[in-house]
Formats: sequence, structure tokens, C-alpha cells
Amino acid sequence: MHILTTLTPIDAPTGSAVALGFFDGVHLGHRAVLRAAVEYAADHGLTPAAFTFSLPANHPMKGARIFPDREKHRRVAALGIAEYQEAPFADFCALSPEDFVGRVLTGCFAAKAVFCGDNFTFGAKAAGNVDMLKSLCAARGIAAHVVEMASYQGVTVSSTRIRAALQACRIEDANAMLGEPYAIDWPVTHGKHMGTSRLGTPTINQNFPAGALEPGCGVYITRIRIEGKWYPAATGIGRRPTVDQAGAPITCETYVPDFSGDVYGQSPRLEFYKYLCPVRKFDSMQALSALIRDAARQSREYFAARRDNG
Repeated sequence: MHILTTLTPIDAPTGSAVALGFFDGVHLGHRAVLRAAVEYAADHGLTPAAFTFSLPANHPMKGARIFPDREKHRRVAALGIAEYQEAPFADFCALSPEDFVGRVLTGCFAAKAVFCGDNFTFGAKAAGNVDMLKSLCAARGIAAHVVEMASYQGVTVSSTRIRAALQACRIEDANAMLGEPYAIDWPVTHGKHMGTSRLGTPTINQNFPAGALEPGCGVYITRIRIEGKWYPAATGIGRRPTVDQAGAPITCETYVPDFSGDVYGQSPRLEFYKYLCPVRKFDSMQALSALIRDAARQSREYFAARRDNG
């Protein structure tokens, strides 16, 4: 997938079919919009494309980022999008709806068809809605398609629902709405080496940066991809009440029982599958170590069962 970070013409010799949206989470609803553009492009000899935008960290408009950029891009590319434009919101937010269609859809994408959800808005102060999009596109010979919203448990899937599920430790609900496991690939950083020196359970630290959504504190069954191989793992998110002072920062630490090696500076992909228990204070380091090892045992059993069931 070719990623552009400015408003510039994409590579679309015969025109494009463009998916429109922020795509935070690339959830079931986003996937439907993106797939519709990809399928239309294949049927009509067009370039499958997506237009979205970037926001500064901690920007209030869309909430905390669900994924790192690389993970978001991986999920979009896997759906078949070839040209992906992610311009800063400030570069086009003042455009009128008419100018958005002219400058962005026609000027940058040579769009022949566009796809969006029924809650899509565009133009300065969100002045344009799907009805206006259809009208403005029709005047330029662009087909505008509104894709039905996806639902989960009878309620529309949204990034807001997914954030709430992650923060409430309902990882399985979040994964169902995302369409694949929640994952991060933040760079590995040095911790206090407590797991190595005092617990005998060395951990991989991938702490969440400013502006990124932090799932609810607790212990999770996870798996991690290191140097091309997946390993069952156990991940703890939260403060470490057994070893830290009050007010210590929240950490994300993963114990990988079947791996030993140096991964500092790498960005391994960590997938979350199941919430096990809250983080709590233990009376001894031995008790904490036992919890970590038991969580790793449960992770091994969880993924072994998945393999046995195909």
C-alpha cells in the first residue's frame, strides 16, 4: 500500500474508487466501507483507494488512538487498498463541501466512485452529509455509495464502543467489533529489570505513548510475534502495587515463557485475546511470580486449544 501524508494526486491512471472515513480501529463498519471500494475498483478497472486524515496526539476530536499508525496501516492494506492518503486534518478542514469534492476527490483521487458510512460528514464545520455528498458527486460524474453500518449484539459498531470495551477489559467484545484481535506494536523500552533480577520472569515493556488508548488495567492472555515467530504470552497493564510506589506510571509488560533474547529497540506485534484478572498487591515477590507463571501457563493452554480446534 502506497501511503501519502499530504494532499497530492495519487497514482490512479484510470481513476479510483475511494473509501472515506477516519478508520480509527479499522472495525467491522470500516472494513465494510473499505471492502466495498476494493470490490468496486476490481470490477471497474479502478485503483482501490482510501482518504483519511491524521490528528495530533491528544487531539479531542476523535478520542485516544486505538492503534499505532503502523498497525492501522497494516489492517487497511490487508483489505486490498492500494493508495492511502492520510493528510493532516488542518490541511483541508477549512474547505467547503464543494471544494472538498473538487480538490480532494477529483483533484487528488480522480474519483469515479466513493464509499462511506451513513454518518459520514465532510467540509468545514462538518457542513456536508451523505445526501450532499451524493449531490455534489453526481454533478461531477462520481458515483456515491453509502454502506450499511455494521452491528454487534444489536448495536451499531463504533470506535467509541470499542474504546469503552477495551477500557472495561472486555477484550473479547472489542475483538469481535474490530474483526481481529486488538494489537499494539509500540517499541520495546527498558524497564526496571525487576522481572529478571527478582522474579525470574523477564518481561518485554511496550508502554503506551501520550494520546494512545490504554486498555483497562489487568492481566491478559496475549501472543507476541518476535523475529517472525508467534509466542504465547501473558501481559500485565497497570501500576505494579507489589513493587512500585504510589503514583507510578502505568506500564505494559509481557512475559514470554518460551523466548529469551534481546528485543530492545524492536517493535514486536502484541495481540490481546482474553482478560484474566485485575492487578493487585501481593504479600511477597514469590506470590507475584506465581501469578505471572500461572498466567503464562493459561496462555499456553489457550493457544494449544485453538490449534487443536483448527
